[in-house]
Amino acid sequence: MKVGFITLGCDKNTVDSERYLAELAGYGGEYTPDLSAADVIIVNTCGFIDAAKKESIDAMIDAARYKTEGLCKAVVGVGCMIERHKSELESALPEIDLFLGASEVGRLAQELTERGIMGAEPISLHPGVRLYTGDLAHVRYLKISEGCDHGCAFCAIPLMRGRHRSFSRDELIREAQLLELQGARELNLVAQDLAHYGRDRRDGVYLAELLESLLAETSIPWFRMLYLYSAGITPRLLDVVASHRRIVPYIDMPMQHAADNVLARMRRPERKRTIRQKVAILREALPDVAIRTTCIVGFPGETDADFDELLEFLEEVQFDRVGAFTYSAQDGTRAATMADDVPEAIKRERLERLTELQRAVTTERYDGRVGQLVRAIVDRPDLAGGISMARLPWQADDIDGITYIDQVLAPGTFADVAVEEVVDDYDFRAAVVRVVASPGVARMPVMSRSLPMAAQTIGSYGR
Repeated sequence: MKVGFITLGCDKNTVDSERYLAELAGYGGEYTPDLSAADVIIVNTCGFIDAAKKESIDAMIDAARYKTEGLCKAVVGVGCMIERHKSELESALPEIDLFLGASEVGRLAQELTERGIMGAEPISLHPGVRLYTGDLAHVRYLKISEGCDHGCAFCAIPLMRGRHRSFSRDELIREAQLLELQGARELNLVAQDLAHYGRDRRDGVYLAELLESLLAETSIPWFRMLYLYSAGITPRLLDVVASHRRIVPYIDMPMQHAADNVLARMRRPERKRTIRQKVAILREALPDVAIRTTCIVGFPGETDADFDELLEFLEEVQFDRVGAFTYSAQDGTRAATMADDVPEAIKRERLERLTELQRAVTTERYDGRVGQLVRAIVDRPDLAGGISMARLPWQADDIDGITYIDQVLAPGTFADVAVEEVVDDYDFRAAVVRVVASPGVARMPVMSRSLPMAAQTIGSYGR
């Protein structure tokens, strides 16, 4: 049985898709990137905003074509959007054979077995964690918790993923070790809020302690943290980041707005004053830190003055990167009961203004990086061009641009480079000074915990 995947949305969905494939591999499933050759196509959906929902629906409809144009026997929709809108989708998309929400994914193998698409019994033992399907095997993601307790007014993620649940330290260490054995050279920690890790377990292990354990129990050269609420960025955490070069100085800290009255309606825990203070603390503790944030424009009640206050704050604080999107009401959220009183045309105009402002800010921040000697990780060589596409510590995979370096090096190679110029506002060009480490067989330290080799599934989709 050949399995094709379409994964949409955040990096947490990427982790889930790798787990789905690992489960099906035990029943003889084999991944194929060619959807026309797949017996089963799984679409891992996103339901965060309206644009993501439309993309998910379009992807499922497109996948269903392969039931007549290819070898596909079943198309399966899974994930966040299904969790929220399963009954509606079952009525609207009869061409999709199976819908499983985030809380139902443990039924995937059973459902496919009942449909006669795959065997009823596992045919082989496998590590049981995740099977990689992408093209950058050295860049992997470790989901350290599931769900969210924050209750932001605009966000339906708690309705899709449930309340916050932290995975155990031992479990995460074993998964990180297996990812290293699979070739991971950069491990990105992901969750709805990394800083919330461990508060529910009450065992004294929080994000700082987890990072220290991952550093001690693996040899992965780079760790990166994606998505931390500012309120959870503690002095202890900053001490750990500042003390270990293997943790890149990069903070993804969503703020969503800067006008206090908008933040209050959003039910965000921060205010402009506290965000400003946290940024100052971060830059004092980590002088070379890159800070990324996200913003929503057009939230109910956002006035011209509120939006101008947001722009003024972005110009003042000078974040390295900002991701922005327009507000769309999501059923079941508190904001959905508010009047969506900002016209769509105004939302789009505000988004364009914010994007243009941040483009200038990012260019200015990046100009300040020119001339620095810094470590880079190679993602893709370009043999024809005699160069490689790499990333610096300030550039997260897929969202923060690339750095062109002047040598052809293997993916996963680390090199010290001299940053020469900014290219197209968001990218860099750099010259290799020396190659630091080339990829190869993982050299594991002495482990205090044994590796799982069969019959155990590390992590879960919806605990």
